[in-house]
Amino acid sequence: MMKSMTISKPKKQKKTMAERSNTLRAGVLGSNDGILTVVGVLFSVAVATTNQFVIFIAGLSDLLACAFSMASGEYASVSSQKDTERAAIEKERELIKTDYQSELSVVANYYVERGVTQKTANDIASELMKKDALGTVVRVKYDLQLGHYMSPWDAAFSSLVSAASGGIFPLVAMTLLPSAIKWPGTILAVTLSVALTGYLSAKLGDGLVKTAMIRNIIVGLITMAIHYSVGLML
Repeated sequence: MMKSMTISKPKKQKKTMAERSNTLRAGVLGSNDGILTVVGVLFSVAVATTNQFVIFIAGLSDLLACAFSMASGEYASVSSQKDTERAAIEKERELIKTDYQSELSVVANYYVERGVTQKTANDIASELMKKDALGTVVRVKYDLQLGHYMSPWDAAFSSLVSAASGGIFPLVAMTLLPSAIKWPGTILAVTLSVALTGYLSAKLGDGLVKTAMIRNIIVGLITMAIHYSVGLML
């Protein structure tokens, strides 16, 4: 009796840390831009008019425009990066065929620069190149993994959602808070929001948390002051 054969589907490759970090980075930047662009429009309009409906529509329109603008920008940027990475890989594929010895030397030198003796480095390079020449070269030269590219759609969606989410904070504060606390409440909401995005950006980039938060808060306060002044002039 013949045993039934089952064909297993190939497992979907897990995202690398770089891919996840890129998506998160797009989200943090999108959120920060959403906060600042929306509050800028809200302050300019709210100084010029007291009509809450006009203020709300202006803020909502800017929120949507900012979200889709950030998404399209991220898509174009990451797509360009992806094309560059693919071109580099194809270049290395051709070099392995036409100048294998030079590529082998590059891999060996990579390990020599990290403290390995020349003989050991040559052995390591030869072994790695036998197993996966292209994968080894692109990892050594470009710090890339074959088959792992940044996703333009992931970056765009992350930026779209985060920009819209970030813009909601000043929009809700300016349009729903009572008149007596509308201005200080919006300023507080924006200050806390940009402090949070500063904290997250520093954590993702291994930067100085305190510096990033202070920098974002200062930029947020300056943004509000400038747009408030524009509203007064209008």
